[in-house]
Amino acid sequence: MTALYVMIPVAVIVVGLAIWLFFWAVDSGQYDDMDSPAHSILFDDEDPRHQAGVEEAKGPGTSERDAPHG
Repeated sequence: MTALYVMIPVAVIVVGLAIWLFFWAVDSGQYDDMDSPAHSILFDDEDPRHQAGVEEAKGPGTSERDAPHG
């Protein structure tokens, strides 16, 4: 029974700390953009090996670097 006198305040402090950490994370922007990290793996076009494969699949003489800009 005497353990409850210690465990209840400790539990209240832990819950209070968890709530404070949650609001700190929200205020610091941790939850601002939840979709981009999940979708970024699908749109990884900056890899040079991937670009080489795309240019090779297009055929000779049709690279993006050769195309006129404008």
